[in-house]
Amino acid sequence: MHHRPGWTLLVASIAAFMTSLDQMVVTTALPRMRADLGGTVGQLEWTMNGFYLAFACLLLAAAGFGDRFGRRRVLVVGLVVFGLSSLAAAAAPGLGLLIAARVAQGGASAAVLPLTLTVISEAYSPEGRGKAIGVWSSLLGAGGVLGPLVGGVLVESVGWRGIFWVNVPIAAAVAIATRIVVTESHGPRHRLDLQGLVLATAGSLGLAWGLARSADDGWGAASVWIPLVTGVALLAAFIRVEHSRAFPLMPTGLFRIRSFSATNCVSLGMYASLAGSVFFVSQFFQTVQHASPLMAALRFAPWPAPALVLAPLVGTYAARFGNRPFLVAGMAVHTIAMAWFALVAGSDTPYAAVVGPLVLSGIGIAAVFPAMSGEVMASVPPERMGVASGVNGSIRELGGVLGVALAAAAFARAGGYHTAATFTTGFVRALWVCVALAGIGLAASLTTGLRRTSLPTETFPIVESNTAGVS
Repeated sequence: MHHRPGWTLLVASIAAFMTSLDQMVVTTALPRMRADLGGTVGQLEWTMNGFYLAFACLLLAAAGFGDRFGRRRVLVVGLVVFGLSSLAAAAAPGLGLLIAARVAQGGASAAVLPLTLTVISEAYSPEGRGKAIGVWSSLLGAGGVLGPLVGGVLVESVGWRGIFWVNVPIAAAVAIATRIVVTESHGPRHRLDLQGLVLATAGSLGLAWGLARSADDGWGAASVWIPLVTGVALLAAFIRVEHSRAFPLMPTGLFRIRSFSATNCVSLGMYASLAGSVFFVSQFFQTVQHASPLMAALRFAPWPAPALVLAPLVGTYAARFGNRPFLVAGMAVHTIAMAWFALVAGSDTPYAAVVGPLVLSGIGIAAVFPAMSGEVMASVPPERMGVASGVNGSIRELGGVLGVALAAAAFARAGGYHTAATFTTGFVRALWVCVALAGIGLAASLTTGLRRTSLPTETFPIVESNTAGVS
């Protein structure tokens, strides 16, 4: 048990908030970036999808490295690289280098986000873990939807490069604090599964690459379906290899826990819906409602506000009454909110008409995020929390890529940037895609909370202590 769980929670939550914020912080800046650096909607999409791509591909690797080399050590390295890549993004002279820096940011975030949940879960007893995860989840969820708000304020005050400059001192301070207050811990330490690592990374890359290319090239293009098919084949090979490994990178037995599998489906649907909608909503405020970046950011405020207030409470009550009611209710509320937004959105829609959907979606997010993280941690044995967090994070980020890709493809097919009317046509079509994705998460939430009380020992062959080598 850690001696300073409160400080661990504070540092880990700030780190999670920073990386979550940066997934979406570019959305409000996209019109200014397009004016400054040029680029089509598909190219601009890569300022988000490049981040998601690296994030999704490296999460399992980061979890494995954390187990082997020390979670605090890998977390600190991730924070340092995140700060350096933010510096590179702030100074990027063109769109290509900006995207490359965003890819590096995503890779660094893969070493940060899942390990923050792991060190928090280790720092607290089961009795206090629910509330701690609620606090962490509230900042994680708020970061995702506060990104456009913070981005708008910075774009308006110091320019779009300011959204990256601000990360540099924060990442440095959090890295130092992590080294001081977080106790080092390890997972099961054994020979690293390099074959599994290569297959998982290459498979995730192929899948995410194909999805991300779909907006520009169309689903029938070879540049889309060849990476998709290759990615699926490599991931299938990865699962087959892992099933036969004595010490796998990803124990396939995790997916025999029905609640773990179902909760990951909830993550996929929620993050796909959220990422796809956030990508276009800030552009809707600026392109159709003619708001400045700052005003567009302020119009975002009702979206994250409920998460900041309600998520810690949800974490506490979910630990007491179970995660399933909050997952089901939260996904239902978010799905209804997205449908409401799609029904009222128009080229002459006033802002007042969309405040209701934003607030309602925020309430749904506040219910889902803490319960989702809590259910993932509660459904696996303690020695598997690190890898479970990595698996969940990888699926979550692939959901983000999927959501942006499907929403952007729907937008490009139905609308464009030529006029407010053409933008709105594409935007509404993209929102309905997000409704469908949220519906998938809602359906999956109905099957959560169904964990087996006992699992055969061959499901989890590794029985070494989760804190072996703790300093």
